[in-house]
Amino acid sequence: MSIRQDIRFCSTADGVQLAMALYGSGAPLVKAATWLTHVERDPASGLNSPWIKELSRNRQYVTYDARGCGLSSRQVTDISFEAWVNDLETVVDVLGLERFPLLGMSQGAPIAIAYAARHPERVSQLVLVGPYATSYFTSGNPDPRILEEAETLLKVMQLGWGRGGSAFSRVFVSKLMPGASPELQREFNDYQVATATPDAAVRSLRAMYSINVKEEARKVTCPTLIFHARNDQSINFEQGRKVAALIPGARFVPLDSDNHLPLQAEACWPRVFQEMGEFLGDSGTAGTAGARLTVRQIEVLRHVAAGKTDKQIARELDLSPRTVEMHVAGAIKALACATRAEAVARAGHAGMLPH
Repeated sequence: MSIRQDIRFCSTADGVQLAMALYGSGAPLVKAATWLTHVERDPASGLNSPWIKELSRNRQYVTYDARGCGLSSRQVTDISFEAWVNDLETVVDVLGLERFPLLGMSQGAPIAIAYAARHPERVSQLVLVGPYATSYFTSGNPDPRILEEAETLLKVMQLGWGRGGSAFSRVFVSKLMPGASPELQREFNDYQVATATPDAAVRSLRAMYSINVKEEARKVTCPTLIFHARNDQSINFEQGRKVAALIPGARFVPLDSDNHLPLQAEACWPRVFQEMGEFLGDSGTAGTAGARLTVRQIEVLRHVAAGKTDKQIARELDLSPRTVEMHVAGAIKALACATRAEAVARAGHAGMLPH
């Protein structure tokens, strides 16, 4: 199946041109950019095209190249975490997206966390794959050996970026996708050459090593679903669990995989999209077709979607916490859901929760 792609461009406040790619139709799903992207090459990529096909199956899937890579401006002054968050803000504002689910994969996960914390009214649901909250330069008590390892990786990257047979390429690929076929690993080496210059890659990696979104993770209020590979050699499995512990009410799904991001050939691949589809309301949505919620149930669910507790909702609506709990339970039953997070997701997808 060929992938139909709509490439567009926008400009940030500091004059950086960002390349955006839109796939499919329907309600939006926005992916926060990572540093290894090239929207023009993604539809033909053995790594990225399976994700595009799955994520655009029932929605309009929105991606964009980060500053410094892909079709976005290559020569940029500012490559930093704050710039990356600002870029996401620019993309969704230019596209006129008022409220949408947000996907963050790898480096894109902390960007998505920060955006969700700063703009709770805009993010309906948050999906994270292979996330982390802190990195080499931002851990509480950095081990000098860990810092030395980070600086060594940066130096090796500068010398070996884009050289398929270099020591860096072998180490990088083996950590990122040890389970990939030799053909897929070779494709990735070619892809990285086209993605960014050595200078942009090193600057991006240094900015990644300085990320810390622990405090912002605690402020996320939307329903959150987190995936992390058990044997991830790029971002430790414990990092994913720590993120899940930081975000209130987040659901954590371990994946039986050795790869940083799941590959299409893996047994865990179908589970990722089944879980994600149910969470976003893309599958099993027949439960909303004949469902009817009372005005009060809708009102209560809107407050639940905003991250408020039963006690807070009770105070605002002049109800008892027990009554709020009953309205939530009634909505969950009417929507044929198992949890309140699922009920919020399904009602939102069905247009039952006006902004």
